[in-house]
Amino acid sequence: MASTCLQPLYNPTVTLSKPPLLSLSKKQIVTARSLSQCTRRNCSFMARNNERKLPLLPLGRLRLKVSASSGEEAESNNAESAYLEEFSWSSVILPFLFPALGGLLFGYDIGATSGATISLQSAELSGTTWYNFSAVQLGLVVSGSLYGALFGSILAYPFADFLGRRRELIIAALLYAAGGSLTAYAPGLGALLLGRLVYGLGIGLAMHGAPLYIAETCPPQIRGTLVSLKELAIVLGILLGYFVGSYEINVVGGWRYMFGLSAPIALLMGLGMWSLPPSPRWLLLRAIQSKGPLQEYKEKAMGALSKLRGRPAGDKVSEKQIEDTIISLKTAYSDEEAEGNFLEVFQGPSLKAFIIGGGLVLFQQITGQPSVLYYAGSILQSAGFSAAADAARVSVVIGIFKSLMTAVAVLKADDLGRRPLLIGGVSGIALSLFLLSAYYKFLGSFPFVAVAALLLYVGCYQISFGPISWLMVSEIFPLRTRGKGISLAVLTNFGSNAIVTFAFSPLKEFLGAENLFLLFGAIALLSLLFVVTSVPETKGLSLEEIESKILK
Repeated sequence: MASTCLQPLYNPTVTLSKPPLLSLSKKQIVTARSLSQCTRRNCSFMARNNERKLPLLPLGRLRLKVSASSGEEAESNNAESAYLEEFSWSSVILPFLFPALGGLLFGYDIGATSGATISLQSAELSGTTWYNFSAVQLGLVVSGSLYGALFGSILAYPFADFLGRRRELIIAALLYAAGGSLTAYAPGLGALLLGRLVYGLGIGLAMHGAPLYIAETCPPQIRGTLVSLKELAIVLGILLGYFVGSYEINVVGGWRYMFGLSAPIALLMGLGMWSLPPSPRWLLLRAIQSKGPLQEYKEKAMGALSKLRGRPAGDKVSEKQIEDTIISLKTAYSDEEAEGNFLEVFQGPSLKAFIIGGGLVLFQQITGQPSVLYYAGSILQSAGFSAAADAARVSVVIGIFKSLMTAVAVLKADDLGRRPLLIGGVSGIALSLFLLSAYYKFLGSFPFVAVAALLLYVGCYQISFGPISWLMVSEIFPLRTRGKGISLAVLTNFGSNAIVTFAFSPLKEFLGAENLFLLFGAIALLSLLFVVTSVPETKGLSLEEIESKILK
């Protein structure tokens, strides 16, 4: 990942009194341009006719790119202008892994619920006398955690910046553990719904804090990969839920084990987050917001960054990076309050960011994603896999396929970019929904159509809306409104998720499955239009570059 052109530079500026291009022959300039094109991933350099200073971007190495004309200068302002920071993969594993467990537990709830709803409604397998659910009761059981997540994201709006990303994730882990335990031991429907609600509170806080912590603590050149890997953690959670559901589906009261397994994973997440430092960016932002002595927050941020990068305490590299970041923050917010107010999220650059991020997570849900995932077992049963065990096993196959397609998105998010993955994936989502509609309308004698449509939906979702929406949300908001902006995006996500999930069963009875999936397909076409017209490319840009180049 390191540059092949320069050794690390830690001086704040480098002065060039004689621009290199002025002393090169035409042949040498052509050669230099060719070299630039071959090494543009590692180097970038701009030279002008007058003496100028090249600022060293904080947190990394300067990348050089030879430029001989103003036309080529415009090219240097694109995503290739990002800087590289030296890091070791071993130092970024734990700061990613433990926040990502919050995503895994969210995904596990989706996968486990798919099997648990079958177990809960079975006279032979539920082990209860209250197994005969109405459509509304089933909708509440399935979407109960989503209503909790909705409330959790509301709580995150005023309190997340006060708590910090680390403490928010610790609280989320405790709520996960409490909700999973209560659900597993529920003596009746009321206790079951309460446990689902508490678990959902953990989802709301975790899905707000995890992308923030990962995006703010990882090196910029792998931000897309790591935030997308968080989506892979969600997918692995879904797969784990499917596996547990398949294993316990024929056990009396198996739904209790399906829900209860989340508790020990939540405890591991809480202990892991306790061992990690706070986000250095959050610490410095609190200092700029005058929430405490600048020097104290500066020292804490320096220690946190050193620990995150696996460096010795008080090392000069971390000290230099923290100093540069403080200067950057003071410059950016010298004439403004560093802490955005409620209304500012709906103004100027923050409003533009919310339209992009909020629009993505809204379309992520209202194109039917929660319905297809939560009711995968029921859809497969209607496709001919009538036995509960058969439907659960096919759900496992879908989960494996989902994991593989998410891996594709992880590998390509920082390569192909966000927009190509979104456009291609959303197009496939629309096609798959129309296929599901056709299956229920006139292709019922061909069950493979339903399975193929589910696989197409899952695959296209996992290279587009699944990872890219959360990636864009984590990077698109300005720093001072980032906490509140992401909270609103999470609120939008879970609000629409809860509504769609709850409404699926009643709407399916009212409209019929064929018309419901046709409706989802039409919405998918609208979401494709939104992506093409409104979503920018952020590949390779630092968080500061996104704020200055895209939002302003």
